[in-house]
Amino acid sequence: MTTGDVIIATLPGAAETKVRPAVVIASEIYLMERPDILVGILTRSMPAQLNQSHYVLADWRAAGLRSQSCFRTYVITQHRSNATVIGHLSQRDWAAVRLRVRASFAN
Repeated sequence: MTTGDVIIATLPGAAETKVRPAVVIASEIYLMERPDILVGILTRSMPAQLNQSHYVLADWRAAGLRSQSCFRTYVITQHRSNATVIGHLSQRDWAAVRLRVRASFAN
């Protein structure tokens, strides 16, 4: 499992827990040292208004997703044994997701 991987796991959301896709946003150092992963949720439900913590994936098919998806800076810790990798974000999508994560947490 590496940074930028798209995974499927049973994850909590704002309203319910269900099997959903997410992006691994943990650093390579974090992934080497810990059994868990940090992920940001991917959703097919597009927000009425995008804000700085959202990003609509441009290359969602190449990432292994079945439909257009939006990254949300809704971060969850998940044990990696409960996650299945289905794809990897393109360089442009990963760069945009990293910007959203930084804008949400690094100020």
